[in-house]
Amino acid sequence: MFTLHHDERGLPRRRPPAIWRTLSALDTGLVHLVGRLRVTGGIPAKLRGRPLLMAANHIGVFDALVLIAACKQLGIAPRFLLAGGLLDAPVLGPALRASGHLRIDRGKATAVEQFADAVAAMRTTPSPIIVYPEGRISHDPGLWPERGKTGAARLALAADVPVIPISQWGAHEAVYWGTEKVEGPADLLPLARSGLTAPLRRPTFKVHFGAPVDLSGVEPERPGAGVRAHAKIMRAITDGLIPLRRDEPDKPRFHDPTRPTDTLSPWRP
Repeated sequence: MFTLHHDERGLPRRRPPAIWRTLSALDTGLVHLVGRLRVTGGIPAKLRGRPLLMAANHIGVFDALVLIAACKQLGIAPRFLLAGGLLDAPVLGPALRASGHLRIDRGKATAVEQFADAVAAMRTTPSPIIVYPEGRISHDPGLWPERGKTGAARLALAADVPVIPISQWGAHEAVYWGTEKVEGPADLLPLARSGLTAPLRRPTFKVHFGAPVDLSGVEPERPGAGVRAHAKIMRAITDGLIPLRRDEPDKPRFHDPTRPTDTLSPWRP
């Protein structure tokens, strides 16, 4: 698990496990091989070394790798709140568990207990946690954020931690969405074809770390607090996304024929 150290100011700093440092280094090399990474914004100095939730829009299967590289560029080592399926996968699952990532199984009896564990982790550890409030890659035709779920907002309110919105654009050009379930080699062909040609296309991966979301007016005890906090977070993510895709306001120029487009974003400007 993460090891506690202290920086030159005497503030606590978590040193990631060796396996996560290795995976992060490999990830950064892969991201720079596939495309160009441009990071804007940052994490305020006063929020470093303390519990922090970072909420990002979800645009493609490659965007988590881009987020890891962007965080590494800022000098932070986040953990992800991941679905149980990833943590149970052969080879990848044990590596992710050893790296200290958190588990959540939506819709299962254990989800309540896992939520409590996540709240406890947020309160007691100074490493940021990344969540995808949408819960899946956006199905909006324009790839604007979906309505999403309130879990991230409820986690931030319960743990009383700051929220940094992360807006990203471009990672959807690296690898196709593919299919909901992989049932054979044929399901991997679209991903392989798009991924292998990405280094030739050199897409630009834009990641913006926004200002902390102001949740001071949201009272956690009042009914609907999670919904109100979620709306503030999603609007902040969308506001940061607008300048990243200023020349693509309606639909992405890059056409992914495999991605479903059966929902409409309520946050679209």
